[in-house]
Amino acid sequence: MPEGKTTAIISYLTLVGAIIAIFMNNEPKHEFAKFHIRQAFGIHLLFHAFAILSNVWGGEFGFYGLYLCYIILWMYGFIGALSNKKQEIPVLGAYFQKWFTFIQ
Repeated sequence: MPEGKTTAIISYLTLVGAIIAIFMNNEPKHEFAKFHIRQAFGIHLLFHAFAILSNVWGGEFGFYGLYLCYIILWMYGFIGALSNKKQEIPVLGAYFQKWFTFIQ
C-alpha cells in the first residue's frame, strides 16, 4: 500500500474532503496523495463551476449530463486511488496536475 493512500481516498469525498486532504498531506508529504488530491480537487471544482453555469443557463437535462459526467470522472479517480494507481482522469487530468501546483 503506497504511503498517503488514506489521504488520497479522503480527497474524493466531496470538496471539503479534498480541502481536508490538502492539510493532511502537509507533513509528511506523499507523492501518491498529492497526485490524487489534485485530481479530486479538479473534479470537484469543475463540477461546482458547471453546476453554477448550468443553473443559470442550462436546463433539467443539462444537470443529468453534468451529474453523469461527474460520477464517471469521480469513480475513475476513486477507483484509481483504491487500486494504488496514479492514473490521470481523461482529458483534464494533466491540466489539473499543472493548474493546482499550490497543492503540495
